[in-house]
This record gives sequence, structure tokens and C-alpha cells, in this order.
Amino acid sequence: MATKVLDSHALMALFNDESGAEEVEKLLVKAEGGSPKLLMSVINWGEIYYSVMRGVSPKMAEEKAKEIAGMQIEIVPVDADLHLVRQAAIFKATKKMSYADCFAAALAKLRNAELITGDPEFKAVEDQIKIDWIK
Repeated sequence: MATKVLDSHALMALFNDESGAEEVEKLLVKAEGGSPKLLMSVINWGEIYYSVMRGVSPKMAEEKAKEIAGMQIEIVPVDADLHLVRQAAIFKATKKMSYADCFAAALAKLRNAELITGDPEFKAVEDQIKIDWIK
């Protein structure tokens, strides 16, 4: 079974009906059928939450959190995964990327998964991970 990692950019594109929303929606429908397996770092989940809370409202942030909980996306914790945190820290130390984006890239690298994003910041790591660029 293929494994894919969603960056917060992918779900924000869906929520805001931006470029790439259709691609993300199709991917989520496929995941409902069992393949691919979708992952998201809890750090990227938090990035969505604070972005919606700051940009719209706390109520809307809660609604989006419930919506994500209903999707076939495994939220990957970082509390005891020092390998994940170490890889994110390495990306942060060596690349010009936000720390949250480093977690998405690290998760994709460690799980040998394809990263789904439209965020050009990930060009810094496209030599180390496979990226499906949504448009």
C-alpha cells in the first residue's frame, strides 16, 4: 500500500478551495477506499488549527479539527519519536524551511512516503524526498 504524507498546505488548499483542492479531494476519496494510507504530523495538524483560528475564528478551527478527524488521515504524534524530531531538526538546521514544514518532510523521509504539497518551501528537500506537487 502506498503511503503519502499531507503537508498542512494540502488541506488548507482544500478548505479554502484554492489551487490543488480537487487533487486533494480525490486523494482523500481514494484513502477512504483503503489506499493510499495518509499520514500527517501532529505539528502540521497544529499549523492548520492555528492558521484557521487566527484567520477565521476559534469556532471554525474546532470545526476543521472535527472535519480532519473524520478523514482517513493518521495523525502521527512526535512525543516519543526522537528519530522524527531529529530528522526535522536536521532539516531545520540545514534548509530554509519553517519548523512545521520540516516535520512533514521528516515524516515523508522516515516513512519512505510521498509528500503532498503545493508549498514551494519544500523545493529545498526535493532531492531527499519524493514530492507530489499539487497545482
